Amino acid sequence: MSQWRTNALLQMGTFSIWIIFFCCMPACMYAQNTCPEIMQHLLKDGFHRELLIRVNLGTADEAIGSCMVAIKVHLPKGLYVDPYELTSLQKHNATEVLMLVDNIDLEVPEYLATELSILIYMRPESECISCFRASLPLHSRYHRPAESDESISVVLKSPEILLLCPKYFTPVECLKETKIEAPCSLTNRHTCHWDSVEFKAVNKKLKLQIPVGLKHHLSLVCMVTLVSTILCSSFILSALCKHGHFSFVQSTL
Repeated sequence: MSQWRTNALLQMGTFSIWIIFFCCMPACMYAQNTCPEIMQHLLKDGFHRELLIRVNLGTADEAIGSCMVAIKVHLPKGLYVDPYELTSLQKHNATEVLMLVDNIDLEVPEYLATELSILIYMRPESECISCFRASLPLHSRYHRPAESDESISVVLKSPEILLLCPKYFTPVECLKETKIEAPCSLTNRHTCHWDSVEFKAVNKKLKLQIPVGLKHHLSLVCMVTLVSTILCSSFILSALCKHGHFSFVQSTL
């Protein structure tokens, strides 16, 4: 009788384990078969903005800390980054951005500019094992005057997520077929083969509203600019003649 009870208890225990396994397995499979998530936010207004990017790889494996995550951002002609500003931020260890072009003309308007590609090396978050984040200061270029609208929309394209890990943490279906060759880090310019992965965008594509001038204000703006220039030049010349000390050196032949 005792043996029968023992066998019954063993069968019930095994049955309970299988129930727990089948109940928990779908959640585990779902957590391991989701592609990384990306979230983007724009701060500030006007011509000078700041882009915040956060990536969640969706895994609780502590070995994820050995991975490197980079974001390849494609900027349209209406946006640019200031390399001098980035150099200053990098000196203060505030960001790690690699320019993928030789030089950037900061003065040209939107209709004379070209698109830019930038590589941002992300940093892990302390409160989230699988999360990485980065920030990028963005600036808007001047556009042609418009007929009636006082602002124009510029759409920020979706970035690319690049992973460099000793082992795969993302599902195979999230990995793209081709690898991306890019510098390993900002300080290590050796070429690494990064995995380009598919991702889920938490929020929609970002749109920037950039102020533009109106064509029918052209005559007024030109007139005010000309009058202001003449008046300021007159005040400066008058002050120089009244308070300036001039010394004339007579040269002898």
